Amino acid sequence: MAELVGGFGTSHSLILVMEPEDWSARAEFDRTISHPFRGETLSFAELAERRTDKDYAALAELPARRAHAQRNQTAIDALGDAIRELDPDVLVVIGDDQEEWYSAAMQPAITIYHGDKLLNSAYDPEDHKHKHPSIQMVESKRHTPEDTYYPVAAELATHMAETATANGFEITASRDIPFDRKGKPIGIGHAFTFIYRRVLRDRPIPLVPILVNTFYPPNRPLPSRCFQFGQILGDAIRSWESDRRVAVVGSGGLSHFVIDEEWDRRMLRAMADGNYAPLIEEDDGIFRSGTSEVKNWIIMLGAISRSDFEMELIDYVPCYRSEAGTGTAMGFAVWH
Repeated sequence: MAELVGGFGTSHSLILVMEPEDWSARAEFDRTISHPFRGETLSFAELAERRTDKDYAALAELPARRAHAQRNQTAIDALGDAIRELDPDVLVVIGDDQEEWYSAAMQPAITIYHGDKLLNSAYDPEDHKHKHPSIQMVESKRHTPEDTYYPVAAELATHMAETATANGFEITASRDIPFDRKGKPIGIGHAFTFIYRRVLRDRPIPLVPILVNTFYPPNRPLPSRCFQFGQILGDAIRSWESDRRVAVVGSGGLSHFVIDEEWDRRMLRAMADGNYAPLIEEDDGIFRSGTSEVKNWIIMLGAISRSDFEMELIDYVPCYRSEAGTGTAMGFAVWH
């Protein structure tokens, strides 16, 4: 049977592929929208007025940004090295789809892709011309210069879908890459391309992509349901008739676009202790905006929960970019 050999958690934020001098472009965007924070939705001005516990303006100045950016890149390199040292034959990558493959026309809660290959499409400026300049900047780095196909462990993906169904967990199964309105195949989203372009440094390992709707109502899976699904994935890996070594990656998080260090550290302590109750029982209202991506980690944790792995936190880096405490809290961790 296959062997489940480890787990990984990583943020995949825009600013991980941006220079710290450019983070202010995202701060400009933050000022134009409302933000979920601890069960409320606040304007940027309300958020700035509410958050007086720290000098967030100072934490968002360029020297702090540069120091945080260096820590991020060091952590990503360490994470990539840890994956290479573990040397899995397959990576199961759990990431959220932010209207990249799916839209309001059809928004599955959880999808397992079981085709033979996956596309990272070449960057096309025309596709991003209506997006914020900071998004355009990042997408040019997340996409490959030319269309690139990654190998998929289709046999394991199919086995996962069958195992989930047999255990009363109906998921969406996808075998074909979707096409856009122009008839072009759509590349997989940023939660996956970040792993392959930056963490693995364009040296792909066969993967199973699992796409989770963490962002969009009304069918976001609850934290408890995510953990249950992860346990099914772990069982499927261990029951796969193969001699392959498999690792699981949760891609996304931590708290953003409003950083909540207290919440992040409480969640990370629960992960380190192997006491998943605080994660599973957390009010689903907390999992909004980018913070919802922590559900990808919860699925990963469910998958490895029946193994005696121990967590190694590579780093936790709260990357502020405005006086209201907006930004992204970065987390990078390995389960051996």
